Amino acid sequence: MRALFVVLKPLCFLALLGYCPSATIRPKEGWQVYSSAQDADGRCICTVVAPEQSLCSRDAKSRQLRLLLEKIQNMSQSIEVLNLRTQRDFQYVMKMESQIKGLRSKFRQIESNRRTLLTKNFQELKGKMNELQPLLPVLEQYKTDATLISQFKLEIRNLSLVLTAIQEEIGAYDYEELQQRVLGLEGRLRNCMNKLTCGKLMKITGPITVKTSGTRFGAWMTDPQASPKNNKVWYMDSYTNNKIVREYKSVSDFVAGIESRTYNLPFHWAGTNHVVYNGSLYYNKYQSNIIVRYSFESGRVTTQRALESAGFHNVYPYTWGGFSDIDLMADELGLWAIYATNQNAGNIVISRLDPLTIQVLNSWNTEYSKRNAGESFMICGTLYITNSHLTGAKVYYSYSTKTSTYEYMDIPIHNQYFHMSMLDYNARDRALYGWNNGHQVLFNVTLFHIIKTDDES
Repeated sequence: MRALFVVLKPLCFLALLGYCPSATIRPKEGWQVYSSAQDADGRCICTVVAPEQSLCSRDAKSRQLRLLLEKIQNMSQSIEVLNLRTQRDFQYVMKMESQIKGLRSKFRQIESNRRTLLTKNFQELKGKMNELQPLLPVLEQYKTDATLISQFKLEIRNLSLVLTAIQEEIGAYDYEELQQRVLGLEGRLRNCMNKLTCGKLMKITGPITVKTSGTRFGAWMTDPQASPKNNKVWYMDSYTNNKIVREYKSVSDFVAGIESRTYNLPFHWAGTNHVVYNGSLYYNKYQSNIIVRYSFESGRVTTQRALESAGFHNVYPYTWGGFSDIDLMADELGLWAIYATNQNAGNIVISRLDPLTIQVLNSWNTEYSKRNAGESFMICGTLYITNSHLTGAKVYYSYSTKTSTYEYMDIPIHNQYFHMSMLDYNARDRALYGWNNGHQVLFNVTLFHIIKTDDES
């Protein structure tokens, strides 16, 4: 069996709000593009590297051409203004010309009868000369305008040379051909992405602060099973004594505080470790080990089932407490519950659940104490445990359900606001959603992936 190995580092969809995002985050739909290469055997290697942008919109050459065209347009407008002004001045000069002709006739009269008309005509001549006095600055302005027009012509000539050089550098490819090449490359890259198998966590970067709201403890999430056009956000403040779920149509609406709907759950929740999966909310019913499945579409509970032997009501919480006994989460492989039992001596149990019936499909007993763990999350069937309640937080333990083995790790997490009460992985966004001391944050993850090739047996 052969396989290619690649480190995949997807970027968080906030840059945004440039929520980059913006400091207000304004996420953009369809945010990923890809770069690609092939090895000598023609097998695909691909890496996610940047958020998607309009085709060629930030290409250096396109940007330079656009700036030059804008400059030429501004110059054309200036020349048009100059042309209007010179036409106005031309009318004024025509008027002065008639006055000059009148002066010539006066000179002839003076020449023919110097004695009788000299004084009278001299006074008239003086008056005409005074009227012509404003003509002098007009002529000076004409000289200035002529110089300016010459400068415009020279600059436009230089710009034309630059444009010609850029066209020669680009070569014979026209825009349509370049566009087809890009579209073809995108198709090949998406085929590469479809071959990605589950990856191993290598690095966590961030966080990006999306919003500051609510109490110190809470949860916010999107649905990893939703379509790319569905970016609804659900918000659940506090770890107990609450049953109000707030819904927002998008992350930008969430940042702006524009609610689209409010749900009043039939039961209070316990903890902050809820998850939305395929249109339903899964949460731990207060003072019980019952898991409730609540459908947002129907607005009612569709399933509820006790998680057998699971501790509850702060019997086996995470280190920070908060009735975090049962942690529900989802990854690429499905729906999971993380909890502890007396039978496993208070150590963590990992159970994979059927999303419809909430029945346990399979379970793994670890040897790690639930009370000694901070927040945890699942990626590709591997549980990653943190000490996220500490300032120097990190992922320091993982348990693979595929191999039933554990591993000690040392992957730092920047605990920016000093207390993490919720940390969950979203497989669609390939990001970690966190509630950090009243701040809703996002972390980017770097995964080590295996790309399966078509010739594997």
